[in-house]
Amino acid sequence: MTMDDELLTMLKYLKLPGLISNWDQYLSIADKGNYSHTRFLRHIIGEEYAIRKEKSRHMSVNRAKIPEKFVIETFPFEKQPKLSRKKIMNIYDSDYLSRGQNIIWVGGTGTGKTGLASSFLMQAIHLGYRGRFVAFPELVEILYQSVADHTEASVLKMFAGYDCLLIDELGYVDVEPVQVGLFFTLMQRRHKKKATLITSNLGFSQWTSFLKNDHLTAALIDRLTENSHVINMKNCVSLRPKLTPA
Repeated sequence: MTMDDELLTMLKYLKLPGLISNWDQYLSIADKGNYSHTRFLRHIIGEEYAIRKEKSRHMSVNRAKIPEKFVIETFPFEKQPKLSRKKIMNIYDSDYLSRGQNIIWVGGTGTGKTGLASSFLMQAIHLGYRGRFVAFPELVEILYQSVADHTEASVLKMFAGYDCLLIDELGYVDVEPVQVGLFFTLMQRRHKKKATLITSNLGFSQWTSFLKNDHLTAALIDRLTENSHVINMKNCVSLRPKLTPA
């Protein structure tokens, strides 16, 4: 049975791309008679389900706005001998997402903090969680703009709602008091409810240098570290290629 225009139209309307693409293959399987009717239908439905799941996963990754889609399998642990692969993988394989635990990477530029954090975010999305990558300067700017737009409530709700939120490179920019307050509110709403991944070049003792509020900084660190894994990468080497003088 060849696919006529009417059948093609119906399959497109039902959004069954697998059936359209694999029609001849499915007919060949049916002709061989190796499948019962029930098993044959389950096979086709299973193929369509896999296609839709992969499409949904791909869309979720795109919506997460991850600049580079790293996966844990490709991280060069052999180049970071002072980083415990066992510790990283134990956290990766744990139930940190369902327990709303935070993971904080602290270390120098180029040591692989963002790559590792991104691989954890990719894992969360693959497991069906809603995730988002955002650089800290971008996040505080969005929060600041929401004050001018009177959209603080909706912006906070959006960022608080992600199952896994990666905030990259905490620091770098000085923030206004209103931004510090909103950021603290966001972290408070996520506390013990959603997993937050944070990378920073600065140790906790240096966070007051950009947050400019000793009391809120202490309270923020207290909440972030109460239910978290802290990965110290201060002694790790830069993985970025070094330019040699001409």
